[in-house]
Amino acid sequence: MALENRKWEQTLLEESRRQVLAGWPTGREVDLEDAMNYHRSLGQERISYHKLRRGQQEGVTFLQPRAGVALLDEHINLLNSLEHQGAADFLPTTIDSYTRLNRYQEADRGIEESKAAGRSMLNGLPAVNYGVKNCRRIVAATGVPVQIRHGTPDARLLAEITLAAGFTDFEGGGISYNIPYAKNISLQQSLSDWQYVDRLCGLYAEGGIIINREMFGPLTGTLVPPFISHAVGIIEALLAAEQGVRSIAVGYGQGGNLIQDTAALRTLRRLARHYLDRFGYQDVFVSTVFHQWMGGFPQDEARAFGVIAWGAATAALAGVDKVIVKTPHEALGVPTAEANVAGLLCTRQVMRMLAEQNVQATQRLADEEQVIEREVGEVIAAVLDLGEGDLAAGVVRSFAAGVLDVPFAPSRCAKGAMMPVRDLRGAIRLLHPGNLPLSRETLDWHRLKIEERGREERREPDFRMVIDDIYAISKGMLVGKPR
Repeated sequence: MALENRKWEQTLLEESRRQVLAGWPTGREVDLEDAMNYHRSLGQERISYHKLRRGQQEGVTFLQPRAGVALLDEHINLLNSLEHQGAADFLPTTIDSYTRLNRYQEADRGIEESKAAGRSMLNGLPAVNYGVKNCRRIVAATGVPVQIRHGTPDARLLAEITLAAGFTDFEGGGISYNIPYAKNISLQQSLSDWQYVDRLCGLYAEGGIIINREMFGPLTGTLVPPFISHAVGIIEALLAAEQGVRSIAVGYGQGGNLIQDTAALRTLRRLARHYLDRFGYQDVFVSTVFHQWMGGFPQDEARAFGVIAWGAATAALAGVDKVIVKTPHEALGVPTAEANVAGLLCTRQVMRMLAEQNVQATQRLADEEQVIEREVGEVIAAVLDLGEGDLAAGVVRSFAAGVLDVPFAPSRCAKGAMMPVRDLRGAIRLLHPGNLPLSRETLDWHRLKIEERGREERREPDFRMVIDDIYAISKGMLVGKPR
């Protein structure tokens, strides 16, 4: 079947579901009618869509950590700690790396090794191996919505099992969970596999069960310009909406400059709403997600708390629906429950202290918003043009041409021709645009900002400056100034 942005026919979905569910023994546990009945038994406070909608109406910002371990009981205990000690509003179930690669036999061995070792030997929960009934224990043991977070190019079986288990929130997309995570998987394949996931969510929606679909905003988490993550998130949102998804969260990873991050968050929901309305998806609910700093962290715990606090302050001042919280152990490996609780409490404290404050409207802020909106418009227009009106085809052709690009991505589908760098004040700009379809006016904006930094530091902006910026926060600064 040729890839195109068209809602899957029911017969195609049914045939594909039979094949997917036969791919591992736990697939036999999926019963769609039973799953929908279970979802209907959940109160609204345990359903992401309803809670996000209420929070947006009341102006509440929710907090959610990242967490996942190999053994089911330990995972449930971990989530209970995050809910009751950390006061998390939403809970995660982070999936292990074997499951992300559909290597379920190795995930099985990881479970057994974890039992023998008495601690998790996997970096997440192998949900496919546990199946519907066991995963439903997680949902039953918690009093707030639980989201599946993973990084899987082919998440079809994972979605079947976890949605049937009662999870009401599922992260990822055919671009954001391929380009930053995989090397050799084609976009045609990952986009098609994610059409399946979104059509499955659409099937639930037809039964009155609204699954929230979150688009992974940080991408590689390394100097990603806001317009790149915005364009990818909006494209994934449009692709999901075509398949019947009714609740979409678009994400953004903290860049570090308060004015640019504020402009990014303010434009994100506005642009997502604009494009969804433009293409006829007015009934889709949109929320925003802010990821605290996704790059390198200081190893020292006190300095790491400084990075977390800055992310919390940015979220509070800029305004967002949900914050994904980091821990002071980010540089040291998989965080403990105690570290996760500490990150949540630190973030909550800072956000409460800043609840009555916001970033003042200034010309700098207005300029940043205008530039981001223009950049996103130029990129999405070019994607649609290359696809001759079909967004899915446009994505594949755009990555091949470098019209869509993601910095420092492992995927062979990405040109990697664009090169970002910070300007004098730490905002992320383009040192080299590669083949991005930006106007002369837009490129001049980036050039002038970078030249200003070069004059101040008395050096020619080059790749050394980029490297300095990548390691800057882990060394205690935002802009990588020369020694």
